[in-house]
Amino acid sequence: MTRDEFTTIAGNGLWKQNTALAQLLGLCPLLAVSTNIVNGVMLSLATIIVMALANVAVAMLRNLIPHEIRIPVFILIVAALVTVVDLLFNAQLHELYVVLGIFIPLIVTNCIVLARVEAFAAKNSPLNATVDGIFMGLGLLWTLAVLGAMRELLGSGTLFGGIDMVFPGLAPIQVLPESYPGFLLGLLPPGAFILLGCMIAWKNWMDARAAERARRQAPPPVAPAEAAGV
Repeated sequence: MTRDEFTTIAGNGLWKQNTALAQLLGLCPLLAVSTNIVNGVMLSLATIIVMALANVAVAMLRNLIPHEIRIPVFILIVAALVTVVDLLFNAQLHELYVVLGIFIPLIVTNCIVLARVEAFAAKNSPLNATVDGIFMGLGLLWTLAVLGAMRELLGSGTLFGGIDMVFPGLAPIQVLPESYPGFLLGLLPPGAFILLGCMIAWKNWMDARAAERARRQAPPPVAPAEAAGV
């Protein structure tokens, strides 16, 4: 893998083709689980593990899988990996596993995972596929972390609620005064839709600014007469 390939894959996963802000995939767990940072980050980590391993498995087996049955085979590979992750969460992080509930098994049908397996892993080398899976997952992770932070801050005035389920002994950070009544809409799905829409608008605005800046910095086109030396 060349540096340019790595930069392109990383940029696509983290920003240009961000699964939540650009492709709008996997919105069900995005909106349901992101009530705080911890839930969003831990579900994203589970997704990263599944995506990276599924991508490398499909990339290694792509020449052996008949084209006609590729989708069932891809789902079978993803389902096997999700089962392992589901059992690990249940054994090691049981309290968090209860909170995340059905959304860990639902990674099997997550459009993000299947889309990258079909669109990228099945057509590229195992190394490139692994890097793509990791960075696509990291793009989801930072999006869920930011969305979860905003919802948690608006809803309860804290950050890192539930951190004790991952690291016993730690406590959430009380950002706003304890007398803060909370803004219920921030914790409900409609509030998640509104905040996600604001994040998408912010990304589009940033992209528009970057495009305008690149246009201004580009050298002016050469006139035909000047190019011919007239």
